[in-house]
Amino acid sequence: MAPVATTEQYASPTSDVQKYSTLEDYHGNYQFAPIEEAQVSRAMIKRYFTTMYERAVSDVVIVGAGSAGLSCAYHLAKSRPDLKITIIEASVSPGGGAWLGGQLMTAMVIRKPADRFLREIGVPYEDEGAFVVVKHAALFTSTLLSKVLAMPNVVLMNATAVEDLIVHKDFEGKQRVAGVVTNWTLVALNHDTQSCMDPNTITAPVIISATGHDGPMGAFSAKRMVSAGLLKELGNMRGLDMNRAEPAIVNGTREVTPGLILTGMELSEHDGSNRMGPTFGAMIGSGIKAAEEAIRILDTTEIVGGKIVGKVSI
Repeated sequence: MAPVATTEQYASPTSDVQKYSTLEDYHGNYQFAPIEEAQVSRAMIKRYFTTMYERAVSDVVIVGAGSAGLSCAYHLAKSRPDLKITIIEASVSPGGGAWLGGQLMTAMVIRKPADRFLREIGVPYEDEGAFVVVKHAALFTSTLLSKVLAMPNVVLMNATAVEDLIVHKDFEGKQRVAGVVTNWTLVALNHDTQSCMDPNTITAPVIISATGHDGPMGAFSAKRMVSAGLLKELGNMRGLDMNRAEPAIVNGTREVTPGLILTGMELSEHDGSNRMGPTFGAMIGSGIKAAEEAIRILDTTEIVGGKIVGKVSI
């Protein structure tokens, strides 16, 4: 590759406008544009806290950026580009369990008709008749994640945990989930080792929880519903049965209590449905249905300041 040279100018925070040169030369003379450490800090801080400020009131909050949460975010953002969609992910790396197939193997199996979604986002696969196989689960997850993050109405806050749900009485006097309580994950994991570290909040008329089945931070909203008195008891996920599990998850995706939609494997803990193991079609289908449920709620309610204050007829 031949060297490529550029000459531009920049304004340093501590000096006047200066010219600089760069050189993309892979033969031993690569030259970067100059930078000061404060510029890096300010570039990150400004954007991060501007995002926190703007998303303190969101239209939809999606808790969990696994295959169901990301499928939901994609369909919702594409269908309704006017919505402010905020994704909260406890892990540093979004994607949940969708970076691998079963038992740490790489191929991803998706049963039809969920293969339509693969064609929509441009993920190639091998057709095995009743199901398709993506050569590596990471190809699906990285493609979907990149498309979601490229959408201007979507924000992802990773390394951020949801510690609680905001629950208010609504205009009808019913208990309604009205937002989430957040903290940095490293803080959330160390409440027992440090003094009190209070959280933050995000208000939204619709919360979609996609935190997976029971685990360190799994099934969070379903479990919190029980302790908050919104649900008598969990159904608890049943044993593996692919043919029963996948349609049950997609068909059962719904608003389980006012303001809260459960999607993906978290629903199996709430309903007591079967697990399906390493097939991912239900995660896609459930995510899409959760997005449609959110649109239905938003289109049939009056919302002021991120809060539902009444119903509208359509």
